[in-house]
Amino acid sequence: MALDNPAFSRNSAFSSQGAVAAAQNLSAEQLQEMYNQPATLPDRDVMTVENTVAKTAGAFAVLLVGAAAGWLLTPAMPWLFWVGSIVGFVLALVNIFKKEPSPALILAYAAAQGVFLGGISLMFEAAYAGIVAQAVIGTLAVVGVTLALFASGKVRASKKATKIFLVAMVGYLVFSLVNVILMWTGVNNDPWGLLGAEIFGIPLGLIVGVLVILMGAYSLVLDFDMIQRGVRNRAPKKYGWSGAFGIMVTVIWLYLEILRFLAIARD
Repeated sequence: MALDNPAFSRNSAFSSQGAVAAAQNLSAEQLQEMYNQPATLPDRDVMTVENTVAKTAGAFAVLLVGAAAGWLLTPAMPWLFWVGSIVGFVLALVNIFKKEPSPALILAYAAAQGVFLGGISLMFEAAYAGIVAQAVIGTLAVVGVTLALFASGKVRASKKATKIFLVAMVGYLVFSLVNVILMWTGVNNDPWGLLGAEIFGIPLGLIVGVLVILMGAYSLVLDFDMIQRGVRNRAPKKYGWSGAFGIMVTVIWLYLEILRFLAIARD
């Protein structure tokens, strides 16, 4: 479970052990209450793919409204998208560490991240005309293809692939941290830091970018697999919000990586 999206891995509803894992985190009173309930939840009260999709669509609608606000207000308030970034980061941590999903907090996260995405997208658009539309199309293409391959059964999460994904993710995080430190300290004055270095005439950012986009696509596979597991475990309906949150975290990351990849390619 440590290899999965933290939005899912901290929720026992998505565990491969199902109800057994969930029961381990309950108090004696909660277990007694469960014992007094019917053996299974009614179908209308369990998590399904359909109600998870509906919650995900609602969360992304809020994200788009926030993005529109960030796009329109950033010229007058240049600091606004930084506020959205910080608030979104804090709310992401709160949602990850909460034992049960909170629709209000997840929608608040969507709104804050939307403001951040709207502001930073406007800045990229000012420097590279048309780049936002390209990044949106690219993100939708990656999500659509990944979902189609997963739904058809041609792509599935595996232990070996997930271990490789984990190693790659840790390596990328270390690389990103080193890159930020070099840029902040002035050791590297390139606008992209180490990503601006060229290997055989190709910017390192393009090489790393392709790998990171593939990592983002596999992260989506893990998210879809977790949602499928929650449905199979007949998790309570409210955990569809956890599915929506997990998908949103991955798609936002994927969009930002594609946006940067396109900007480096333009340069």
